Amino acid sequence: MTTELRVLDPNDWDRWFEVLDLAFGGLHEPAESRALWRDLTEYERSLGAWDGDLCVGTAGAFSFRLTVPGGGLVPAAGVTMVSVAGTHRRRGILTSMMRRQLDDVRAAGEPLAVLTASEPVIYGRFGYGAASWAEHAAIDTNRVRLSVPEGTDGVTLRQADLTESSAVCEEVYARLVPLRPGMVARGPGWERLPLIDPESEREGSSPRLCVLAERDGEVVGFAHYAIKPNWSFAGADGSVGVQQLLALDPAAEAALWRFLCSVDLTSTVRIHSSPVDGAWRQLVSDVRRCQPTAREVLFVRVVEVGAALEARTYQAPVDVVFEVEDAFCPWNEGRWRLTGDAKGASCVRTKDAADLALSVRELGAAYLGGTSLVSLASAGRVRELREGALLEASVAFGSPVAPWLPHGF
Repeated sequence: MTTELRVLDPNDWDRWFEVLDLAFGGLHEPAESRALWRDLTEYERSLGAWDGDLCVGTAGAFSFRLTVPGGGLVPAAGVTMVSVAGTHRRRGILTSMMRRQLDDVRAAGEPLAVLTASEPVIYGRFGYGAASWAEHAAIDTNRVRLSVPEGTDGVTLRQADLTESSAVCEEVYARLVPLRPGMVARGPGWERLPLIDPESEREGSSPRLCVLAERDGEVVGFAHYAIKPNWSFAGADGSVGVQQLLALDPAAEAALWRFLCSVDLTSTVRIHSSPVDGAWRQLVSDVRRCQPTAREVLFVRVVEVGAALEARTYQAPVDVVFEVEDAFCPWNEGRWRLTGDAKGASCVRTKDAADLALSVRELGAAYLGGTSLVSLASAGRVRELREGALLEASVAFGSPVAPWLPHGF
């Protein structure tokens, strides 16, 4: 390989981003999106692979704080903007960028790296495991009815300007971050992400709209959505596309769903992303009519086994020795004793006999509590070496709420 890896110079950002844009289809990111990503780029965490004066590979990372089971916020590198030019494939460029990046993440003291994958098959070999899922659905509002809880009628709804309401929506988001594993705290600049709404990506829908849920003058929820009109010979058959719906209590959430399911001249509510335990499932009269489908969203890479497993809590007492395989980050390989409960945990190296054997990929998949160790074992990806250890660890690693990442990065 003749390419050279270099930290991104701000003066090279346009050339660097063009390589990324071409790798993702050459659709040319709309100007407002491009401006946001330029402003959010952490140059000292961004790498370019160069063949002479030609940029042929890109990789970056955001400095996130990720919610883990127990409600703690853990430093995590948000891996992003990864691409290799089609002319330079199969030369080891991606591997070299992943190698450098994980070394840098470790040096920065971040126990985790996370990413969303356009092609999930790529990242398993670098130790990333699918750790959270999002559900998509299409509610047939002509046939499906909602059953809402008491107190819903006490919630007031108000149409609001998307930009002017941004601050109060971010406050709602921030209050929810510690309550669900997989969410990331949005730092300065990230409040612009929900506002990006280029006309070229609307596919016939209206500009993005916002409705606020209020109680006693306080905003307790919001929904970002768009309306796509459609008319057939039989009449109106439009749809409502829900980009994001977040609320602080069940009544506020139900009020927002009831509003969206009753928008005039529409017959379908399309949910773009919901946690797999989303409240809407319990509100609708017929889930089958909503055509739910799920896909993995957040992939977790445990960079430092001890620090990562100590950073979260466990919903049941656990005392188990893991035999961890990690060829890409060999400092993780070996036996680790995890002891913990709902109050905290310790994870240290040990010479004791192993109870469970797994790779770091499976450890990442189970880390947020959304993928059970029992499920992984059923596919042969976790091996039980001490009878009873698998169930003990699987229960402990679980989460009472499903992990979910509401947006990409």
